[in-house]
Amino acid sequence: MSTETQKLSSRSLRGLFEKIPLLLFALLLIWLSVQSPYFLSWENISRMLVQSVPLAILSFGLVYVIAAGGDDVVSGGIDLSLPAIAVLGVALLSLGMMEWMIPWPLMLAGLIIACLVCGGINALLVLAAGLPPLLATLSTSVAFTGVTNLITGQRRISVDDPLMMSFRDGSAFGVPYALIYLVVVFVGFQVLLHHSRFGQHLQAVGGGKDMAQMSGLNVRRLILASWFIAAIAAALAVFPLLAQGSGSSSGTATPLLMEMVLATFLGGAFSRRRVVTIWGALLGAILVNALSNGLGLLGVNIFWMGAIKGVLILVVLAASALQHRGKS
Repeated sequence: MSTETQKLSSRSLRGLFEKIPLLLFALLLIWLSVQSPYFLSWENISRMLVQSVPLAILSFGLVYVIAAGGDDVVSGGIDLSLPAIAVLGVALLSLGMMEWMIPWPLMLAGLIIACLVCGGINALLVLAAGLPPLLATLSTSVAFTGVTNLITGQRRISVDDPLMMSFRDGSAFGVPYALIYLVVVFVGFQVLLHHSRFGQHLQAVGGGKDMAQMSGLNVRRLILASWFIAAIAAALAVFPLLAQGSGSSSGTATPLLMEMVLATFLGGAFSRRRVVTIWGALLGAILVNALSNGLGLLGVNIFWMGAIKGVLILVVLAASALQHRGKS
């Protein structure tokens, strides 16, 4: 067999392997729709879309970190602390509304500052201390979860604020407020990353830091900006997360982390260049939530759900790693 034929065969096999995550999801969703006719009902589809809102927004934040740091799943950009930051924000907002009685403007300002401080800690560990993003954000995720447990005492804090209830249950012209909120956030993140000079510079840094540096870009400043934008995404995810849970509950960050990673890297399969995008993250979040919804309708044990998602994460990350090796 000639060298050229071997290369073509290798590319074909790699291309097929990269499509496996989408094929698996397609087969699972088809199976769920057959097993549960209610799965494809408009009422359930609407519910799935609304439930996807916080996951999608967290995935948008992760996309920015990956865009600036590179898509290598080991040495590239990654932020595993985003769900923990969002859950900390939910706890702060819940306490502020129900126990501390802080006015809304001050609560919102405090929420944004708290999330930006968390993003700044991540950036400090990566840019100043030189820790790999994977290790740094895994550590801060545990730390932020610990802070959440400390301030809440690991107890549930129920919220019955009328504004939050309206956000959860209300709609405009038949469209839930949560979906309108998602569209607005999506447009902002989409335009900034894919339709602005800043976004082009950010992606140039992720494509190759040395080349970006030679082109005159301030690499460290752009990477720093990506961490703060991701923290803002976590802050924006607080409102739908709080509304869905009607308050703050401990232990919600871990399942969100699994789903965020799965949704973000799965979304890369929708890109022609096989890179993570805001649009792909949105579709990935909807698919991941549809999977959770369908398994829930069938009464699948929550531990089996975690196992299934864990296997899917391994497949998606393996496909991403193979894609990166193919570029090298």
